[in-house]
Amino acid sequence: MARRNGQYKTKLASEGNLIFEDLRSARAVMAKKPKGKRMEAKKEKKAEDKPLKGESDSEDDTMQVDNRAPQGKLAALSAAGKQQERGKPNTFKNKQRVLVLASRGIVHRFRHLMLDVLKMMPHGAKDAKMESKDRPSVINELCEMRGCNGALYFETRKHKDLYLWVARTPHGPSAKFLVKNIHTMAELKFTGNHLMYSRPFLVFDATFESEPYLQLLKEMFLQTFGTPRNHRRSKPFVDHTLSFYVLDGHIWIRNYQVAKNEDTGETSLVEVGPRFCLQLHRIFAGAFEGTTIYSNTDYISPNVIRAREKLVKGSKYKSRVQEKKEAILRQQTMPKVENPFAGVFK
Repeated sequence: MARRNGQYKTKLASEGNLIFEDLRSARAVMAKKPKGKRMEAKKEKKAEDKPLKGESDSEDDTMQVDNRAPQGKLAALSAAGKQQERGKPNTFKNKQRVLVLASRGIVHRFRHLMLDVLKMMPHGAKDAKMESKDRPSVINELCEMRGCNGALYFETRKHKDLYLWVARTPHGPSAKFLVKNIHTMAELKFTGNHLMYSRPFLVFDATFESEPYLQLLKEMFLQTFGTPRNHRRSKPFVDHTLSFYVLDGHIWIRNYQVAKNEDTGETSLVEVGPRFCLQLHRIFAGAFEGTTIYSNTDYISPNVIRAREKLVKGSKYKSRVQEKKEAILRQQTMPKVENPFAGVFK
């Protein structure tokens, strides 16, 4: 029995040596082949070992090509490279954004006006209310965090006065306006209606070309209210106009729908709203700060106007009190005349 076991062990050792020699010779042969041919040989062997049931060889080839296709970022890069090779330009991405926010303590009418303006700006980004104690220059940091290069700031004073800041951040310029004659869409209830976030025609009065500061304001309005090209939220239609007119030292802003009469075929303008008027206060070199480029000499603060009204009311009261005093003096200085019939009916 022991003799047989020894013979079996020698037989296994001889077979193992043969297998080891076969592997070493196979490796030597594969090392002599080029790397590309070796990879092709492996792929061919895998394709032969795992054929797809019920499909032809051409389908197997297409499946292999799909599996080798790049994914994720590599696929995007390869697609961009192919577009450039074909001569097609890449898709345009405009990152123009305008931050729209209000100060703490804004009343409902002013807030509704801000929302109406925001509805006309597909590139507008709404932000939370800002504390009235903070300086307006803090908005530059908010614009940087939100990725905005413009700002519309509705600042409220004493729950009565509304100021509008139009600024290009972070380097300026910026303009401060007093908002008057406010009428929101809910108040007006006009019949005009246009698509939300559609591109508007920006119409400016010829007076904007007469003065340098008006030319600057025109360019600021163009960059603030103009819808960027190929913006993701804008509609590919132009069905309303946003008009700016200069009259009596004020800038009047109106929004009209471009409507076409089905019977006559004529194009007409139908007002949509909102309505408001801007009186320029100052233009600054920076965004919410900096040196004063232009100051409006015709601007009068609402506080001064209210103080004058109180003086007028106070003068009326003073005149009335003075008349009462004069009446009392007349009665005291008037000579007394005795009545001759005073004792008849005793």
